[in-house]
Amino acid sequence: MLNLAVVLEEAARTWPRRDALVFGEHHLTYAELDAAARQIAAALAARGIGPGDRVALTCPNLPAFPAVYFGVLKAGATVVPLSVLLTEREIAFHLTDASVRAYLCFEGTPELPTGRAGQAAFAAVPSCETFVLITADPAGGRSPALGPDDLPADDQAASGVETLAAFTAGVAADFDTVPTSESDIAIVLYTSGTTGSPKGAQLTHSNMVHNAVVSTRVFDAAEHDVHLVVLPLFHAFGQTTNLNAGFASGATLVLLPRFEPRTALAALRGHAVTFFAGVPTMYWALLHCPDVAPADLDHIASSLRICVSGGSAMPGEVLRAFERRFGVAILEGYGLSETSPVATFNRADRPRRAGSIGLPIWGVEVRVTRADGTPAADGETGELCVRGHNVMRGYLGQPEATAATIDAQGWLRTGDLGRRDADGYFYLVDRLKDMIIRGGFNVYPREIEEVLLTHPDVSLAAVVGIPHERHGQEIMAFVIRRPDACLTAAELIAWCRETMAAYKYPRHVEFRDTLPMTAAGKILKRQLVALRPSDTH
Repeated sequence: MLNLAVVLEEAARTWPRRDALVFGEHHLTYAELDAAARQIAAALAARGIGPGDRVALTCPNLPAFPAVYFGVLKAGATVVPLSVLLTEREIAFHLTDASVRAYLCFEGTPELPTGRAGQAAFAAVPSCETFVLITADPAGGRSPALGPDDLPADDQAASGVETLAAFTAGVAADFDTVPTSESDIAIVLYTSGTTGSPKGAQLTHSNMVHNAVVSTRVFDAAEHDVHLVVLPLFHAFGQTTNLNAGFASGATLVLLPRFEPRTALAALRGHAVTFFAGVPTMYWALLHCPDVAPADLDHIASSLRICVSGGSAMPGEVLRAFERRFGVAILEGYGLSETSPVATFNRADRPRRAGSIGLPIWGVEVRVTRADGTPAADGETGELCVRGHNVMRGYLGQPEATAATIDAQGWLRTGDLGRRDADGYFYLVDRLKDMIIRGGFNVYPREIEEVLLTHPDVSLAAVVGIPHERHGQEIMAFVIRRPDACLTAAELIAWCRETMAAYKYPRHVEFRDTLPMTAAGKILKRQLVALRPSDTH
């Protein structure tokens, strides 16, 4: 038997009175969280939900997320985490595609009406039998998993909606975890769908447990780390590095439902945080947060022992500037939903190489292949391929897509371009689908972005390819200027012409105050690609 819920259960047995979660003024011990998860598991089982069933969960970083997440696992069912940013149509697609039986959804906020979209999607998918609304105190002072029911019973019956508190009312928290096999599916994580409809990556209990436990080794987990959790827990990165690896090492998780740099900096100081995981845009935002007192930086540096970055490539200028300002090293790594997600990482106990995504984690192989499938030489750019205990079982209901992604020898094609040096360290070059082919030359957007960030007036940049009649594709840069900079598009293009090869430099530049991002902080280049040169200025 192996069940991912073991990471919570072992922590509850070992450190029952230690804080597992901190949310505002509310603290939840490991024993209390485990009891909440057992109660949710019992409520699901009472509805006939168990092994072979899938339960969708839409929730930001609130105590309800881990309570429901592990409750579903304890019931022997599969968790399908969904982004809080999905629309009614998108939610309905996921509920249908995953044949979801129950859907637990955060009520949302006026700015983010998650609950209304979720309830409408539920109503449109008859095969989904149960809808549970996760409520939250606007003051942030209690655990939604344990809070009171604020919908009258008559209203619940009329709308088909019940709150989580009503769902678990009168249910004893003495549920024993349902035995599951290591090859059973624990989580279905949907890909972003940039090349078509989203696909559900099926991750087994073995995938997720191994990835969590190995991550604690990679990060050299301390006796009692304190994590600041700003990565969304519905995303693979946050689930493994914060939630599962954190619980596997007995860490205390400080939850922030929404990343905002001032709030994050205050939490880093106020909770003596030792471990921070983020995507590059979060590090950029923390670095550029104005009016941070030197005393605050000193206080943060005195406790913060390790930072890790993933999700996308970290610009070298951002990494070096952050490390200088905060006095802590950033370990960069790499993975994707299909690899649970961690595949490579710079390690706390090995020499770090800035700009590298590190070494393969324990038990995992990584190689670089040419277009014809043959191994690339050291230093040669090719597609990164991964094999090991972290590779998914396949895409849900899509055997052809699975076969195109995982070969007969178990190698998973990542769709990412990278290279390996002579010492075995890997480097991410770019997404294969983001590569620009201009006049027959391959242009890697990440390389251009790195150069743009060396300009003194450039704060952040995203480079995309746009259609061009003669060259096939042309290069366009979307740029955020540093405060008070007066840089013009013509000036930046002229600077690029002097700094880069003729086929590489951007011919079109647009300045933006912000760039579109996913809930996980990745820049949405597909939204930028739709803009044509005639729309620029």
